[in-house]
Amino acid sequence: MFTVERHIRGKWVCDQCETLIQAPVPAQVIDKGSPTAGLLAHIMVAKFADHLPLYRQEKIFGRAGLPIARSTLVLWAGDCGVQLQPLVDALREAVLTYGVVHADETPVQMLTPGAKKTHRAYVWAYATSQFSNLAAVVYDFSPSRAGEHARAFLGSWDGKLVCDDFAGYKAGFELGVTEIGCMAHARRKFFDLHATNKSQVAEKALHYIAVLYEVEREVRELEPGDRQRIRQEKAAPIADALHTWMIAQRQLVPEGSAIAKALDYSLKRWAALSRYLDDGAVPI
Repeated sequence: MFTVERHIRGKWVCDQCETLIQAPVPAQVIDKGSPTAGLLAHIMVAKFADHLPLYRQEKIFGRAGLPIARSTLVLWAGDCGVQLQPLVDALREAVLTYGVVHADETPVQMLTPGAKKTHRAYVWAYATSQFSNLAAVVYDFSPSRAGEHARAFLGSWDGKLVCDDFAGYKAGFELGVTEIGCMAHARRKFFDLHATNKSQVAEKALHYIAVLYEVEREVRELEPGDRQRIRQEKAAPIADALHTWMIAQRQLVPEGSAIAKALDYSLKRWAALSRYLDDGAVPI
């Protein structure tokens, strides 16, 4: 249900000098605009959280008796973006004060004005670690997957980056950023292979990784020093066994096969994947 807000601004005149004064206009997201903050929030949440395109919202508003043109909705969304930019900048600054940051990118379809078809753009997510005292995620849109976008976002930050094997992050590693391999990405290679054809090799790898995650559940609430100590005692021997087993299996599987590719992903990144064992502030 939509309602109309009515603002009554009183006017007063001085009896002596006849000066006219009027109550100020209440602060608005869009200066002198008609949409309330609630309506703008509704539009933004519907579009970006619920993935409801503006042309559909236009029809929804029309059925409710509110003929709001799509072009107007576009302008309102753009104005909201401008107003929210300081918050995004502050969130980015807050995330990059931490020494451990997660990064990942996902494709989205983008329609360029004047073009008749969409092309692939990307939204990058940068998040604090599960061990940080601030739970925060900041998103950064880019028209391509070029590594320059990640470098521009991270700037001079030189902490530990938890990420997959995307080549776009490599330049940052040469500038002082420490690569932390994401075990979830390595596990996914084996999980998908096992789900597809019940690979016994993939199943064995999943068992090894499951034990590593069991140790993580045990140390989740501990201080970094205690977490590192228990990881060295319990997880390091399992990780060494997994590494040795993968090397042996790689020599047995056909070159170019799916299981070979899954093994290669972990073996080539083993230094990054096992780095968490030596640092209690780093996630698995």
